[in-house]
Amino acid sequence: MKAATASEMRGIDGIAINDYGIPGAVLMENAGVAVVRHLETIMEPLSEQKFCILAGKGNNGGDGYVIARHIANQGGKVKVFLLGEKEAVSGDARVNLDIIELMGIDIIEINNERVWDKVKVTATFADCLVDALLGTGFRGEISGDMAQLIDIINAAGKLVVAVDIPSGVDADTGRIYGKAVRATHTVTLGLPKPGLFLYPGAEYAGELTVADIGIPTAIVAGQDIKQNIIMADMIGKILPRRSPAAHKGMSGRLAVVAGSRGLSGAAAMAAEGALRVGAGLITLAAPASLQDILAVKLTEIMTKPLVETLAGTIGQGAVPEIIELASGNDVLAIGPGLGGQEETLAAVRAVVAAAECPLVIDADALNALVGYTDILVDCSALPVLTPHPGEMARLTGLSIEAVNADRVRVARQAAGEWGSIVVLKGARTVVAFPDGEVYINTSGNAGMATGGTGDALTGIIAGLIAQGLSSHDAAVAGVYVHGLAGDVAAAAGMVGMAATDLIKAVPAALYGIKGY
Repeated sequence: MKAATASEMRGIDGIAINDYGIPGAVLMENAGVAVVRHLETIMEPLSEQKFCILAGKGNNGGDGYVIARHIANQGGKVKVFLLGEKEAVSGDARVNLDIIELMGIDIIEINNERVWDKVKVTATFADCLVDALLGTGFRGEISGDMAQLIDIINAAGKLVVAVDIPSGVDADTGRIYGKAVRATHTVTLGLPKPGLFLYPGAEYAGELTVADIGIPTAIVAGQDIKQNIIMADMIGKILPRRSPAAHKGMSGRLAVVAGSRGLSGAAAMAAEGALRVGAGLITLAAPASLQDILAVKLTEIMTKPLVETLAGTIGQGAVPEIIELASGNDVLAIGPGLGGQEETLAAVRAVVAAAECPLVIDADALNALVGYTDILVDCSALPVLTPHPGEMARLTGLSIEAVNADRVRVARQAAGEWGSIVVLKGARTVVAFPDGEVYINTSGNAGMATGGTGDALTGIIAGLIAQGLSSHDAAVAGVYVHGLAGDVAAAAGMVGMAATDLIKAVPAALYGIKGY
């Protein structure tokens, strides 16, 4: 499913109006009707119920006036509060404002201090508040009367339906401009907006519905929209179908280079993630001193001892062994639990530069690339990098706050500069490709905020590549399967969920998507 930025949606609306001759008033009518239809599904019948519509001076407010008209026609009781003066409303919004005024619908301008008590009382006794204040075009900090009105909406404790996007949420990034409406439901118009899926905006959107407002599909198809929302039906088409006659050799060969003294768990979880997603033959290469520990932890996974440093991390002498191992496997995953020894980091860089199979690079292997991302451009196959925000900050020189403030832009820019697939982990994971295409994941939950889940994701993505998926498809499918496995595991309780619970739930997640 495509997601349009605010500017892209304005462009689509413009083409519909200017090139296809669809009047803006028709799109506004369709938008208002779509919201009313949604209201009918969540609080039918509308008759005799009380609605408080909070409207701005722009087109979002115009949608609110259409909503008011249709609710009144069904017998609902409506009060419209306009933040500002009627004279400031123009265009299609003004047409619809004039209509509801002629209908006798109560329209109250919020233009002096005496009105605020009336707003509070109406919000308190309404059955539903409709947020038609700002829409997608707003930029800047929420302050003054708008901030006061948003506080009233959020404090009312009522059903809140946002038109297109909750006021105060950035449509592109999900950023909150100081304050934002906390909606129970959001009816977004035409196409969804990235900020409705990215946190913190996603937390303010409530239950999301995408409404068709009559924009010709050819217009959308003709746009180069590069933001995509990952959904289950998409992943069902990507995941490989296993032959009834399959054997382990047909399910892919995978090598994992991971672990150090005290961090054997990260190595084990990465390998088990690959196992649970269906990879046929997995070899875990780790410092030689970890072999006894890994033999106890793992039963179905082969292990290979590597030359190690005095600190119990992989040494420079292991590089030839790892390169040889990579040549005999379909994919190499490297990084979980490797440690930060400089000799180890240098060994990682040597492997990344020389390996000819696809790479999945995570954790300490990412730290090895700080200041050396130029070597990624020359990799034989498109590498997959899986940084969390802290690792992304180190790689880019940005702060963690800057990374999270615009996750799509940061991931997209890095993928282009590094010639790599960038999986920026977090609540919502973003997958970015060198051509600018971006996918935003929708699965997963807060129970996954625990050590080891990132290691599992490394193994899951690598395991899918081993089974024949392109690195592109494996990254997209891997993040969704990983999140869905977290959702399955969370059914037994989110708080206290462990990464190993997620790993064990991967087969159930696959079964839910693909039926195997």
